[in-house]
Amino acid sequence: MSYTGPDFEPPQPRRSPLRRPLTVAVAALVPGALLGWGVYAAVGGPDDGGGDSGRAAGVRTSAAASSDAPGSPGGDAEKPAGPSPAPTSEKPSASASKSAPAAGSGALKGKVVVIDPGHNPANFQHASEINRKVNVGTHWKECDTTGTATNAGWPEAKFTLDVAHRLRTLLEARGATVKLTQDGDRPYGPCVDERARIGNEAKADAAISIHADGSGAGNRGFHVILPGQVHDGPADTRAIVAPSAELGERVAGGFVRVTGTAPANYLGDGTGLVTRTDLGGLNLSTVPKVFIECGNMRDGKDAALLTSGSWRQKAAQGMSEGIVSFLGG
Repeated sequence: MSYTGPDFEPPQPRRSPLRRPLTVAVAALVPGALLGWGVYAAVGGPDDGGGDSGRAAGVRTSAAASSDAPGSPGGDAEKPAGPSPAPTSEKPSASASKSAPAAGSGALKGKVVVIDPGHNPANFQHASEINRKVNVGTHWKECDTTGTATNAGWPEAKFTLDVAHRLRTLLEARGATVKLTQDGDRPYGPCVDERARIGNEAKADAAISIHADGSGAGNRGFHVILPGQVHDGPADTRAIVAPSAELGERVAGGFVRVTGTAPANYLGDGTGLVTRTDLGGLNLSTVPKVFIECGNMRDGKDAALLTSGSWRQKAAQGMSEGIVSFLGG
């Protein structure tokens, strides 16, 4: 979800001075998933770039930035040797099983999930609107951004909407009520404060914001962003920090298991988990919420995954399994 354009310097991930063990949940979930990743990588898989998964999976890293993006601006990212492949568009499927329950019944009946597809394909046509500042508690920041894109020009906003549709199908098949913050039905945005408000007003049992990063070539893998503790102005995350951490840990575990993709090799200390306090979509949330950066669009190998319809289906399935686990389904 990197900003594009020359006006932003690439934020550098930094490690928190206070490193502490994760909760019991991550000890049980993420390391197990990472162990599965290690076995998967040993026998071969789609991610051969290494995910820094040899490190101890017990450290959560805090990375601050001036945008809703931990990676480098898309326009400044180093390009791989060849162009990114054209995206494939296999249709979303409810699951591999044909016996999935109809929406409104099943394990998640009565549960509400809000899916936030990052950015909007038309944002670039509304520069003045998306550049206006909104209050996210810790500071004022832009309403929204254009997001990043592959080197071949496929935009993050189209990726996020496609994965959101796939995830919605999977969750509805389990009986959940699913709401999207935008469905390609708005001229721009919504702004980051409204994205949070939609989840709050829906009284969501879980909310997830879907993104892809725009870091430099060679930076590979996914990471899940957790809300840090903020109590400033309209932002108060104190009640959601713990449940959001559990949600994020379960989503990360499901993502590794289903996609075989390694946690990011450039931040998060190999855990696939990063805590931040500068994102409006998290700061202003009053319901358990996480962001997921599914991979790096500016790396050729990651882009080959992100542009694959079959891989996007796996990504949605991994997120779904994590959310279902969190919701007790």
